[in-house]
Amino acid sequence: MPTKPPASDSAPASASKPSMHWALRALAWVLGLGVAALLSGLILLAIALAVAFPNLPDISDLSDYRPKLPMRVFSMEGDLLGEFGEERRNLTPIRDIPKVMSNAVLAIEDARFYQHGGVDYLGVIRAGLANVGRSKSQGASTITMQVARNVYLSSEKTFTRKIYEILLTFKLEHLLSKDQILEIYMNQIFLGNRAYGFAAASEAYFGKPLKNITIAEAAMLAGLPKAPSAYNPISNPKRARSRQLYIIDRMVENGFITAQEAEAAKAQELNVRTGPDSSKIHAEYVAEMARQLMFNQYGEETYTRGLNVQTTIHSAEQDAAYKALRRGIMDFERRQIYRGPEQFVALPTVQQELEDTVDDVLDEHPDNGDVMSAVVLEADPRHILAMRAAGETLEITGDGLKPAQSGLSDKAAPNIKLRRGAVIRVAKTTKGGWEITQLPEVEGAFVAIDPRDGSIRALVGGFDFAKNKFNHVTQAWRQPGSSFKPFIYSAALEKGFTPSTVINDAPLFFDAGVTGGQPWEPKNYDGTFEGPMTMRRGLAKSKNMISIQILQSIGTEYAQDWITHFGFEADKHPPYLTMALGAGSVTPMQMAGAYSVFANGGYRINPWLISSISEQRGKVLVSTPPVVLDESQRTIEPRNAFLMTSLLQEVTRTGTAAKAQAILKRPDVYGKTGTTNDSLDAWFAGFQPTITAVTWIGYDTPRKLGDKETGGGLSLPVWISFMETALKGVPVMEPTAPEGVTHIGGEWYFEEFAKGAGIAALKSEDKSEPTQAPAPTEEKKKILDLFKN
Repeated sequence: MPTKPPASDSAPASASKPSMHWALRALAWVLGLGVAALLSGLILLAIALAVAFPNLPDISDLSDYRPKLPMRVFSMEGDLLGEFGEERRNLTPIRDIPKVMSNAVLAIEDARFYQHGGVDYLGVIRAGLANVGRSKSQGASTITMQVARNVYLSSEKTFTRKIYEILLTFKLEHLLSKDQILEIYMNQIFLGNRAYGFAAASEAYFGKPLKNITIAEAAMLAGLPKAPSAYNPISNPKRARSRQLYIIDRMVENGFITAQEAEAAKAQELNVRTGPDSSKIHAEYVAEMARQLMFNQYGEETYTRGLNVQTTIHSAEQDAAYKALRRGIMDFERRQIYRGPEQFVALPTVQQELEDTVDDVLDEHPDNGDVMSAVVLEADPRHILAMRAAGETLEITGDGLKPAQSGLSDKAAPNIKLRRGAVIRVAKTTKGGWEITQLPEVEGAFVAIDPRDGSIRALVGGFDFAKNKFNHVTQAWRQPGSSFKPFIYSAALEKGFTPSTVINDAPLFFDAGVTGGQPWEPKNYDGTFEGPMTMRRGLAKSKNMISIQILQSIGTEYAQDWITHFGFEADKHPPYLTMALGAGSVTPMQMAGAYSVFANGGYRINPWLISSISEQRGKVLVSTPPVVLDESQRTIEPRNAFLMTSLLQEVTRTGTAAKAQAILKRPDVYGKTGTTNDSLDAWFAGFQPTITAVTWIGYDTPRKLGDKETGGGLSLPVWISFMETALKGVPVMEPTAPEGVTHIGGEWYFEEFAKGAGIAALKSEDKSEPTQAPAPTEEKKKILDLFKN
């Protein structure tokens, strides 16, 4: 008889069928919902794509990538002088980006860049797995996605923005090659410190071109895109170093470098630029002139179009001019009364608090080139102990204290007393020690041009551009003083005067009836009178009485007209006898152009600065052709220029500028000192046939420089210092005599005024009547009659 199964076994079997049924139905329901959700999602995605795709920005312009590029100003040798624009960027084609730089970026940002199609799905999965259990998520944006975001989209984290980013990524990958995308990324990305792109960042952080980058430096720069401020090697060196080491390891993992190269890179000590570039060529006034010229031509495009402006500036000469002028001004400053500290601050006693306080104070008193700021910690008549930024201490003793001796006296007024907490200026001495100094109040200008074509070779518009942006070379209208006398002498040569014409250096007096105002009794600078002397000697010794008599002889209106041959404006030089002493108004640039007429044999030139303008991609927009002087530019006869050159050579040989030939040890330097009434302005203007240079020193608001301060003592040393650099290797070039002049008895004459035919004297040594050549013309009689009394 068959055995009946136990009831306890049959109940679960029958109960499992409905459970399985419901489970299958539930699974089917879930799968159905999943499929429905997927289909709905795909439908929604399709709708989103259909709506979004037509609204995507046109990216066709990226095939001809033109980012905002700054205007850059260069010397004739290609050295960078200045940069203008919100975004500091140096557009660099992918072929010119070193492999080590692009590899460092790929290693950390997108190692599979050349394998994926814009969206790295493996990277997304890897990032997702890596993010499990992490408080901070790991991103999976590819370089193409970053380009889409940086060029066209905002940085907001929304679903809509992410959809647009992915769509743009596909569009970019379709339109551009991988190298084009990488080129855009390497040039577009912001890397801190106003630097956009890795070429600009290399200059900003390491002061070197990208082509010279090392593995260690490339790895440091490659860490910046993630967070430019957080990984900035200047402000956050520890975090930047940590990320650099990680990137070097990533480069090894991806086979970009070997383990040995990695170890060497990790050991390399980086020279990160933390302050102003000491090797920079100081041409701030030049750069600003170029900026103004470009803005007049291109408007706002000046700052975004990527203009490369090449100037006529010679780098070595610009550097020499900058240093010479600053040295001349600081030498003058050492002779001035000490004006006292710039500020007084309370200093804590705890060392760390002390250093922090000093750092904060010095931020408000930044260094001015080699004139640096410091805070006094201790002071007595024999020594000063001071602190600079970052806790650096220095001691000043001996001669270094002399410029501020009045501030160390027990009787010093509170505002100039040197004591703990005083903010002072210090400078390095030639012997390597320190001296106390002060920021100068006096200003200066220097300009050098090539008289053969008018190109500007060096220009310094003031002591420091950051301190005073007023360009004294082109904007300062000042009295030229005795440096203007050569133009009166040039006019006199046309009226029959010769270098040997004798004129009496004697007192003069003009009453109110002659002057039309107050009586005038002019003086020579030294207050002495030496009696009769030749016109040559009168210019060499810069005798005011001689110049006044010459001007009175030839007529003030004639002289006023004559000076326009040199580029001076007649209305700025009223036709009065004071014109003989340089009482009109000129700019240093005008003086450089005027002296160039003598230097080049009589041609009027227009100083110019820009030699070419191009775009960073290489397209030349403007190129200045070589300037060739022709007769249409002639403004005085060659023989006039020749005789004036001879007279100006006497000034630099035996006259007020005799230091020039003595120090430079060459005869082919010519020029004239200039000191105005009451020593308000100090000048030296001079030339060699290949270069004309002018120095001016004075206060912006005219006041006395000092009773013993002259053009020969203040401005001439600056000129000589510059010429030592500018004339190095330049052969001696004395001019040859042109037609129309003759050499008799050791002196040069115009042929028609030789052998007694010119004005022999305005007043002889032993006669009361002027002597002159036989049978003088009526015009000469009128000239001589002026001096019979």
